[in-house]
Amino acid sequence: MRRSVMKAAALAAVVVGGTLLAQQGPGVQRGRPGAGRTPEFPPLSIIDYKPRSTLKVAEHPVPKAKFPVIDIHSHQPTPISPEQFERVVAGMDANNLRILVNLSGGTGDRLRQGLDAIAKSPHRDRMVLFANVDFTGVGTPGWSEKAAAQLERDIRAGARGLKIFKDLGLRLRKADGSRLAVDDPALDLIWATCGRLGVPVLIHTAEPQEFFEPIDVHNERWLELALFADRRYPAGEFPRFEELLAERDRMFRKHPTTTFIAAHFGYRANDLAKAQQMLDTMPNVHLEVAAILAELGRQPRAARAFFVKNQDRVLFGKDSFQPDEFPYYWRTFETADEYFDYYRDYHAFWKLYGMDLPDEVLKKLYFRNALALVPGLPKDGWE
Repeated sequence: MRRSVMKAAALAAVVVGGTLLAQQGPGVQRGRPGAGRTPEFPPLSIIDYKPRSTLKVAEHPVPKAKFPVIDIHSHQPTPISPEQFERVVAGMDANNLRILVNLSGGTGDRLRQGLDAIAKSPHRDRMVLFANVDFTGVGTPGWSEKAAAQLERDIRAGARGLKIFKDLGLRLRKADGSRLAVDDPALDLIWATCGRLGVPVLIHTAEPQEFFEPIDVHNERWLELALFADRRYPAGEFPRFEELLAERDRMFRKHPTTTFIAAHFGYRANDLAKAQQMLDTMPNVHLEVAAILAELGRQPRAARAFFVKNQDRVLFGKDSFQPDEFPYYWRTFETADEYFDYYRDYHAFWKLYGMDLPDEVLKKLYFRNALALVPGLPKDGWE
């Protein structure tokens, strides 16, 4: 009886002036102080409010990675010009990036032109290409065999893997006008070809979870969605987030002898329990960290434990090549710093915290895991 009374008291509502401010109880968020009051000053917009922090903590910026790095997720022109390659290599050297995997390799003649441009460069050992698939005519008789044969020619010409872009599942259509699902049987021969040839598939499926949710006061990516119309995936026009990931995971399980690298942490960096479930149930799947640093940096202890436990399954990737942004990754992975900025405030309205990863985990993240998965990379000089 006494326990029931105490429980009822703990869940009592807080009402002031007829307004419900909070429902008290374990795990229940209390209302904001001053709820129901009107600010004395004109409210600032979400864009204008940039408070300066008075917190004083130790700072250990890391301008260059502690160990050499293979960036498994980059996009460069194909073929790349000598002038552009020089600029890219300068940015790589500044960050201790030894090899860049250009995922925009194309297919057929364009791929071969890209491979030739790299081979003739003085930096021929700094970049490799992944091939892509031309989905024109997918779903018509003979398309699967034709596409798989072209992919095999591309791999034998020098491509080190296959990159699948996010339009698969979201925007690609079959010849009959229906949506091309990630696990469509027409693609089975593509995945099987990569498994047979021993090259990885780096696949980008879906987008961040909030991109599929209503754009309201509860959406933590509101500003980004307000600024970029092409990042909105409203219900009724696009498949739902979990629907896309379910298609992807069914495909992963259907092809256990093919190595898959799920781009952007498989969009499970905000839910490490689901990320762990992926790795536990799909031993052919690996994750890479491109463009999800804000998720890791706001849960440094859980993220550190995840990386230590799964140190053979996570690779470094960045996506957009902006040399001045890489040091945010190095600082998050290598230090125990607290409360420092992320490089794009429209991605994250929170600060980052360092994960302080052990050296052996850093080496696997930075280069060892990529060396194990991508064929033909130089094995010497890393340690």
